[in-house]
Amino acid sequence: MARDRSSTRRRAGVLAAALSALALTGALTAAHAPLAGTPELRRTQPKGHDVSSHQKRVDWRSARAGGARFAYIKATESTTYRNPYFAGQYNGARRAGLVRGAYHFALPDRSSGAAQAAYFVRHGGDWQADGVTLPPALDIEYNPYDKHHKCYGLSRTRMVRWIGSFSDEVRRKTGRRPVIYTTANWWTACTGNSRAFSADHALWIASHGSSDPGRLPGGWRYWTFWQHGTNGKLPGDQDLFGGSSTRLRAFARGR
Repeated sequence: MARDRSSTRRRAGVLAAALSALALTGALTAAHAPLAGTPELRRTQPKGHDVSSHQKRVDWRSARAGGARFAYIKATESTTYRNPYFAGQYNGARRAGLVRGAYHFALPDRSSGAAQAAYFVRHGGDWQADGVTLPPALDIEYNPYDKHHKCYGLSRTRMVRWIGSFSDEVRRKTGRRPVIYTTANWWTACTGNSRAFSADHALWIASHGSSDPGRLPGGWRYWTFWQHGTNGKLPGDQDLFGGSSTRLRAFARGR
């Protein structure tokens, strides 16, 4: 995600699809036929970006003028860190007319999934069906603090349980399942390419430097968000939504 004290990035591979809408009940269904990964079609998809404390005071009106239609903002990490710029970034994005949401950077070796989810919701990760608030997002990727324990010292089984615990607590507190941000490589290495979440969690796939997101992990047939680069016209990381602007607001409402 957007670089600050905790961000790392990895690359993936070669195939694309499009949007699934995550219903309030947690069911994930395709909203329309998959969009091909061509530049022409991508120009019709809402552009967005994700930021953290690294971006500090974002000029959201300029971002909006530059094409941004949505944003994810880092709120928390583990149960010990809160983005000191979160309130200004989150509210600033809304004032500029962006659909925005919050994300949590997971450190599964520090505390339970439920504990981190509760901390996240308490400090910015809540959700309401107002059409401008994206569902909470879980950023789970390679360990940026210990290259020798890329999966945080958890077995694949324990990692799947940790993610499930986080998701259950987010849903209990907000009514939505979290969007899952990850890379295909990490998901395969650290969950065994688990298919436990593809039916009721939207996928935010990170894949940089290629013309499409690559083969999707974990049984996901569609991506909802694609982080396709770390630099571009917008502050922070560069993202696309997998459907139309109308679908983006419907997704925010939980439909």
